[in-house]
Amino acid sequence: MDIYNRKSRWKIYLGIAGAIIVAISMAYTTYLSNKLAEEERHKAALYVMAQERLNNLDEIAAIINDSCPQPDLTLHLNILQANNTIPVIAVNDRGRVDFSVNTSDTSQAYLMQEVARMEADGFEPIQSTAHRIYYKESTLLRQLRYFPFVQFVLIAAFVGFGYMGFSSARRAEQNRVWVGMAKETAHQLGTPISAIVAWIEHLKLIRESDEEVQEVVGELRNDVSRLELIADRFSKIGSAPKLEPINIYEELDDCRAYMQRRASRKVEFRFPAPDEPAKTVHINPHLFDWVVENLLRNALDAMDGKGFIEAEIYDDQDFVYVDITDSGKGIPEGKFKTVFRPGYTTKKRGWGLGLSLAKRIVEEYHNGKIFVKRSEEGVGTTFTIQLPKKA
Repeated sequence: MDIYNRKSRWKIYLGIAGAIIVAISMAYTTYLSNKLAEEERHKAALYVMAQERLNNLDEIAAIINDSCPQPDLTLHLNILQANNTIPVIAVNDRGRVDFSVNTSDTSQAYLMQEVARMEADGFEPIQSTAHRIYYKESTLLRQLRYFPFVQFVLIAAFVGFGYMGFSSARRAEQNRVWVGMAKETAHQLGTPISAIVAWIEHLKLIRESDEEVQEVVGELRNDVSRLELIADRFSKIGSAPKLEPINIYEELDDCRAYMQRRASRKVEFRFPAPDEPAKTVHINPHLFDWVVENLLRNALDAMDGKGFIEAEIYDDQDFVYVDITDSGKGIPEGKFKTVFRPGYTTKKRGWGLGLSLAKRIVEEYHNGKIFVKRSEEGVGTTFTIQLPKKA
């Protein structure tokens, strides 16, 4: 149905919009990270230059010699003191570490190991007057590089929890609407059905001798009984139905007999015989029949008046399975789950509620499952109903 195509498109649009937002965020964060990395490289170079200046023996000698003016080293000291985040290692021309800062270990072995690791990673050292400068990114820069991924996870979690919350609220609201509509329908049907029953009994009494009228009255009574059954089914929606131990072969054959009388003679029904060795399931017969009738009615609509409908019953230790196969138009593989959603239909007329209601009856009231087992367009479809053996 169009509503689900639009819904799928909106999901795609929202996904694309989210991806664009994350991409822009990552691009901007990468830009900031690169700028900060350039600043840190510049700071590391300044730090080594300042350290080299202080280590210059001529400068120190000049400070000791009273005849020379004392140089102002305030700027150099400030540069050294300002770096408390960037790990820096200075390697001399002989390949030894002269000094380091902000490292977890100051031993020569550890520092040389760190230098070897950075060189293996392709790090290009800064070349100063007397040293090769190796440095690592500060904690702030590393956190900034991981920020887009953290942001993506947080946004995804927010969207996911929000979607689940809204979906849960929407399903709860839909359930209330379902229950309200079903019970109101049952209530509205009750009054006219009672009146029709009274009129049928009156007609039966005043024309007792007319066999033709009595035959018509009998058929009317059968149709009214059907209406009473429909009203009873609707009244059970929203409340826990009473489950009874039922022979699935006999119950399925009752459904076949009812639908076969209303089907084209060109449709062949291949159902197991009702006198097969009994397989007992705990079901509510009225509601279960509703599920099977929905499947058979959909199968008849899909076959255009000719073909076959086949049923198979089998079991395992815990469940009884009912497969209903038709030779109809089939269902596209991507629609196997969509067909159970309220409002989905391929018919020009119809509300698309039959399979949705069937799923609700089987799963919520009988603790079972209903699903499309297989389907091929132009060949046919098999639906499976899974029912527990024990209530």
